[in-house]
Amino acid sequence: MKRINNSVIALSLFLGVANANAQEKKTLSLDEAVQLGIQNSKNLKIDAAKIEEATADLLEAKNKQLPELKVSGSYMYLPIKPNVDIKLPGLSGGAGGPEIHQVLYGSANLSVPLYSGGRIKYGIQSAKYLVEASKLSTENDKIAIAYNVAQAYNNLFKANQSIKVFEENLAASQKRDETFLKMENNGLIARNDRLKANLQTSNIELQLLEAKNNYNIANINMDLLLGLPETTELEVDPNYIDEGSEVKPVVFYVNEARENRKDLQALAQQRKAAELGSKAAKAENLPSLAFTGGYVAADIPKFLTVYNAVNVGIGISYNLSNIWKENSSLKQSQAREKQLAATDELLNDNIKLDVNREYQNTDYSKKRIAVFEKSAEQANENYRITKNKYDNGLATMTELLDADAAQIAANVGVINAKADAALAYRKLLQTTGTLTIK
Repeated sequence: MKRINNSVIALSLFLGVANANAQEKKTLSLDEAVQLGIQNSKNLKIDAAKIEEATADLLEAKNKQLPELKVSGSYMYLPIKPNVDIKLPGLSGGAGGPEIHQVLYGSANLSVPLYSGGRIKYGIQSAKYLVEASKLSTENDKIAIAYNVAQAYNNLFKANQSIKVFEENLAASQKRDETFLKMENNGLIARNDRLKANLQTSNIELQLLEAKNNYNIANINMDLLLGLPETTELEVDPNYIDEGSEVKPVVFYVNEARENRKDLQALAQQRKAAELGSKAAKAENLPSLAFTGGYVAADIPKFLTVYNAVNVGIGISYNLSNIWKENSSLKQSQAREKQLAATDELLNDNIKLDVNREYQNTDYSKKRIAVFEKSAEQANENYRITKNKYDNGLATMTELLDADAAQIAANVGVINAKADAALAYRKLLQTTGTLTIK
């Protein structure tokens, strides 16, 4: 018997440990959640690859200003005796010539660019601007991710707070049901009134189930967003809704956006790169000048040996077809400049619209808090008065239950309004490019 009890205890401990491991709990502040979201973002991994690509393009542009050194060599076997006829005086060829069956040849060529019309210089500068644009685009994506995490965090907070409110009200409603059941048994209230109270309890249970379902969905969404196991149960910091500060005039936020928006700064870098691209395209019509040097060695056994054949000089190249061909690269680059200029104007207009819209939403959200708080005070007072009236036989069961439902809705409304206001303020900061990432 003792052995069986020990086995039961061991099994119970094992199941307890298994359940604990299956559902890990983790408390996160909003800043910690944002950091995790950034660390595990798939979009930022793509951005990092784009920065690497732009950096490689910059390296390629810089390599064009370095010397080019090429070495080549070859060995050829001649299975059939070639006919060699040397025309120099004193040398004879033809059938009496030497037996030639192999040829060895090697050369080294050096080219140092001296002048290319500015194509190399413009290419390097343009590539630098594009690297900077890629980095700024990444910073803009980080800010967007920070807001997305805040939005998911806000949904989790609202669902969690709703659960707490419904659980408190469900406990009170169930206690009230017990009291009404005793009153019915003593003939103090009608069965119909007691059933109305039971129905109210069932409605609260349904609302609680819905809140828990919303919480589970929000929790899984957060886990995936932060790169955590899907079984991780997250606990949010309820104080984050008090992080908002006083809202300044809308002009302040518009100016902040013009100075801090990373997408606007990235576009400015792209425009600089496009401008240099046009200059580089114009330079294609200019000649290129380079310092050249070389070394040649050859060996044809029994016939010819050449070594120390060193040469130096200046090489010039110019594509004469540029005289009658239109510079398509220049037209493409100029069209790119026009597109970016129009995009810049459009982005500035959108920034003004975004900032003004989110400013209005923030102001509206803050005003909603005061209205909901007033509504909650009224609902709580109304329930207190209705409860007193009911206890004194001056109000019906329906009036009492309606007052209770209104009280629950008003209290949940206050929580949601505060959470929405905190999120609206963060959205405003995102549109100005000043949403902090700690």
